[in-house]
Amino acid sequence: MNDDDLGLLGGHRDDHHRDDHHRDDHHRDDHHPGAGGSRYFDDPDRAAPARFEATARRPRRAEARRAQERRTRARRKRRTGTLVAVVVLLVLGGGVFLGGRALLGGLGIGGSTASDYSGGGLADVVVRVAAGDSTSAIAKTLVDDGVVSSVPAFTRAASGNAGISAIQPGYYKLRTQIPGSDAVSRLLASDSRVGNLVIPEGVQLDDVTGASGTVTDGILTRMQKASCVDLDGTRTCTSLDDLRSVASTGNLAALGVPTWATAEVAAATVPGKRLEGLIRPGSYDLEPGAPAQQQLTKVVTASAASFESLGLPRSTVGGLTPYQVLVTASLVQREALPADFAKVSRVVYNRLAVNQKLEFDSTVNYPLDVQAIATTAADRGTVTPWNTYASPGLPATPISAPSDDALTAAEQPADGTWLYFVTIDTRGTTVFSDTFPEHQAAIARAQANGVFG
Repeated sequence: MNDDDLGLLGGHRDDHHRDDHHRDDHHRDDHHPGAGGSRYFDDPDRAAPARFEATARRPRRAEARRAQERRTRARRKRRTGTLVAVVVLLVLGGGVFLGGRALLGGLGIGGSTASDYSGGGLADVVVRVAAGDSTSAIAKTLVDDGVVSSVPAFTRAASGNAGISAIQPGYYKLRTQIPGSDAVSRLLASDSRVGNLVIPEGVQLDDVTGASGTVTDGILTRMQKASCVDLDGTRTCTSLDDLRSVASTGNLAALGVPTWATAEVAAATVPGKRLEGLIRPGSYDLEPGAPAQQQLTKVVTASAASFESLGLPRSTVGGLTPYQVLVTASLVQREALPADFAKVSRVVYNRLAVNQKLEFDSTVNYPLDVQAIATTAADRGTVTPWNTYASPGLPATPISAPSDDALTAAEQPADGTWLYFVTIDTRGTTVFSDTFPEHQAAIARAQANGVFG
């Protein structure tokens, strides 16, 4: 009910009162004709006497006062309700804001002022950067591993740093609870990356000792060394003995040996050599200290995928199986320079086609403790699963880790009728011949140049 409503009701009451008075006027006029003299009765439009006016206004003022009290109470209720709603919204909104701010800050979104660690850290830890990781993804990993306090702590420090943008996937040794700027510096330090295995072209599973006494690490030794890490003064490595044991006896399917090679690998008469050639040259990331089975499975599985991409499983050149093509590639790798790979590959296929022994010194050297370019007659006469002087055909297994170029040459040999080749100088010049007399002449040139005696 508003003021207009009250005023309207009050006006109705005045009308009723006035009607009553008018009736009194007529009544008195009827009983006192010509009385006159009374201003009230003579002029009804003039104000009523004060006595009547006070009596008439008393109910209206009481009603107005009660209406005003009702409006006051209603306003108080509305103000109280509004105040409560505002307080609730502020509490809930503040919680959402603070919670949202914490969440966004943790994700590196918005202008978070998340705290950062200080000092040199608590303990050594190894973290993994996955292929394709963004700066924010790296930061999330560092938070999960306890290295930095928050995503923004790292992303702010890494902002605009080209080194972080180009960081290689792999394992890195850091410290827990360090400032974001320190984490950036440590990730980019030359000695921070651990577990990185590099396998050169042409190496073998086992170590090789040259005629001069120099030892070339084999693949297994390289894996063992790459797996080592020092954490707070304690050195942890994958055992070399375990690597050799798994390579010799591990389940071939569990190791990731491709199906196109399984039968021939299983038939190897020297178990320690059965994985030869199945681990490709290249770079691998090993988890430091992980079990030997895990390490070998990783590199063999990755190698199988690489062979697949190069088309090896579908290679049947010269009637050979894919595995035999791989063996041929390993011979090409050890017998020639890249410029002559395709020609040497053709010599292999030509000799196999006429059932002529390959007679490659590399196959004689393969199982020897000490290897030399010029083999002895005794070595050449010793029968082994690989000696192509002593036995016809291909070696039982590959004799090295062939490069992509060597594998391509084995899959796509050059056109030619050559049956012989020999390197005639120290620059690696190789002469290819169709006949044995031509080959003998080339050997004489090599001797004259001091290539071998």
